[in-house]
Amino acid sequence: MKDQIPQLNEGQRLVLLRKVTNLVRKKHFNPAFAGIDWFALAEEQAPIILQSKTPLEFEERMQGLVSKLKTSHTGFAHRSFRRMPAKQAINATFMQCESDHGIRWIFQDVHPGGPADKAGIEPGDILIKIGDQEILPPEQPVFRMNSKVPATVLKGNQSIKEVQLDIPSPKFLKPPIGEPDIVKYRFLEDGIGYIKITMFPGIVGIDVAKDTDKAVAELKNCQRMIIDLRGNVGGGIGGLRLMSYLTPGNVPVGYSLTRTRAEKGYRKEELVQFDKIPDRKRSLFGLALRYAFVDKSIAVVTEGLGSQPFHGRVVILVNEHSASASEMIAAFAVENQLATILGTKTPGRLLTGSTFRLGHGFLLGLPTASYRTWQGNLIEGRGITPDIVVENQYEVLKAGKDSQLGAAIEKVKTM
Repeated sequence: MKDQIPQLNEGQRLVLLRKVTNLVRKKHFNPAFAGIDWFALAEEQAPIILQSKTPLEFEERMQGLVSKLKTSHTGFAHRSFRRMPAKQAINATFMQCESDHGIRWIFQDVHPGGPADKAGIEPGDILIKIGDQEILPPEQPVFRMNSKVPATVLKGNQSIKEVQLDIPSPKFLKPPIGEPDIVKYRFLEDGIGYIKITMFPGIVGIDVAKDTDKAVAELKNCQRMIIDLRGNVGGGIGGLRLMSYLTPGNVPVGYSLTRTRAEKGYRKEELVQFDKIPDRKRSLFGLALRYAFVDKSIAVVTEGLGSQPFHGRVVILVNEHSASASEMIAAFAVENQLATILGTKTPGRLLTGSTFRLGHGFLLGLPTASYRTWQGNLIEGRGITPDIVVENQYEVLKAGKDSQLGAAIEKVKTM
């Protein structure tokens, strides 16, 4: 992986800008999604972008342009991934709130096994500095992949702690992200099962499906289940296995829809179906052949795994960082009345994305298909509002407590 963004001349920058414009025109599921004329905006901003004085300035201006599409899975960056959000780089999320030290970034979700967790950071800790730079809202904390980053945090007991965040190279490049522990599970009080899934890595998700199988098997015979998707950044279709454990039969979940298929017209019942995650990776070749020569408008259907003792007594935890595939799961549960959703509203970032190589190490991420639930609801830009809204509060987190999990336990006991 290269560490430096290359110095480009104006002609090379123009070629990259034209490639981006053409890809948006041909591949984006709907360039007018945000209600603006993005192509006119690109033409207007072109002189400023082409006159960028440094490689970093060029990258920032290009990212600013594509961000005007206002869709998820959209971005322009060099493959060195110089600056990544905390949820991807250190497997942690933040909330902005008033603390004893003014408006600060408070660690919220700290995923087990990620760099923040390994550094001893806990929910409720306050971020003070990254390196020598004090980070205050609204400036977003960003980190560089494949680096060792010193940071200063204020612990819940008001002690200052200097930590080192050992950030690995991204294991997954779409999007670039490190990998925490993916699936954790345990019994809570009164025999309540608890499964936390931090992401759904891989396009097909064979590994996360197997880990989900193991969690359900180890929690066998539990009569009530809490599924924690807070801070889950999403990923591929591996979440189908979790959805399949929510209902005994083969139930339609939703469907992706390319711009081509949307313009030609369609019947969702006639779309190619994905209804089984293969057990072995050697099956991926046959799966790739099955979908290689068809439009990427695909319907998702649960796998029919049979009855579970916890059916009808499930609470799913979500928050403002539960995105993409985790929102698909929450929406499926809501439409089919399979679980109670508890927490805070999800961000509404649910599209099918692709990454395109542009040359000189630059990459463009674009949403190439929309996603709709089986009832036709679009989640992108709207999110999922929980049945029971429970906000996380700094004072509660600082005390080492989890008000949302506590509320989920009390709710599932009544089911």
